Amino acid sequence: MSAQTDGPYGPLIPMPELTPDALRAAVARIAPSRVPALTQHLFEATTNAQQTQSLAPLRAFVHSWAVFVAIERHPERATRLRELERIVDAGEQDPAAAIAEIRAIRETAEAEAEL
Repeated sequence: MSAQTDGPYGPLIPMPELTPDALRAAVARIAPSRVPALTQHLFEATTNAQQTQSLAPLRAFVHSWAVFVAIERHPERATRLRELERIVDAGEQDPAAAIAEIRAIRETAEAEAEL
């Protein structure tokens, strides 16, 4: 579990193991609407891994969803990330500060997931 917490109660869930089943269970708890996307990504990663005879697609799947879970299990962090992404997408102001903060959020999530 991360040292960073959301308020007095900490993250919504502990950081799960970095396996497809554990990540799917975590996503089902914190962002159930994203389970179909995870399932589709896993299917594609598995198919690509078989076709290329490489574990790289599965590693990319785990990395992507572990970062997603690490961010989403902290609601304030997830909300801030979405705000920053809107700032960048809107293109109404210099995005440099928002991009730097997005990068910092993702790096923190990767560290929590021990990636």
